[in-house]
Amino acid sequence: MITLYHAGYQVIEKPDVHHGRKNADFGQGFYTTDDRDFACSWVRQQPGSDVIVNKYQLDDSSLKVKTLLRDKEWFEYIFANRRVKPDIYQEYDLIIGPIANDTIYETFGIITSGYLTDEEAMKLLMVGRSSQQIVLKTQKAADKLKFVSSEILSKEQLEEAARKHSEEDNRFQKEFARVMESLE
Repeated sequence: MITLYHAGYQVIEKPDVHHGRKNADFGQGFYTTDDRDFACSWVRQQPGSDVIVNKYQLDDSSLKVKTLLRDKEWFEYIFANRRVKPDIYQEYDLIIGPIANDTIYETFGIITSGYLTDEEAMKLLMVGRSSQQIVLKTQKAADKLKFVSSEILSKEQLEEAARKHSEEDNRFQKEFARVMESLE
């Protein structure tokens, strides 16, 4: 059993794996994480909406699981999904792997321009915290997900999550700049 979290603006007891963006990191699916703090920092407050963290238990024992590491396979999969190419891992029920930072498009552009080698680009992609996302890709996976509870985040919890996110982003920007300079 894995404990998972999904943050958003509604209680989701029965997730729909066919809802949501097709051009997300791991394609269309229900995105969760096993890190509650990360789930809280991911969602942004919207006027008139509560921010809700849903908690689940997942029995993954009978699921076909693909685990990705922050490497070339992961990068190529994300880049293909963000361009809405056919899902090469469509036979998997669950995909687990790092979330992509927002520089992945720029990094790919730098690679294709010939400015950086693949090895140098991978150094850039390794920068920053490696938060894990766990994506339910099939109805079989969604059927194994048991809703446990939901929690509305308080204003103070949201402010703390935003502060932590900002600190993490500042560290990321500094490290990214340092790695870019080392490549010159």
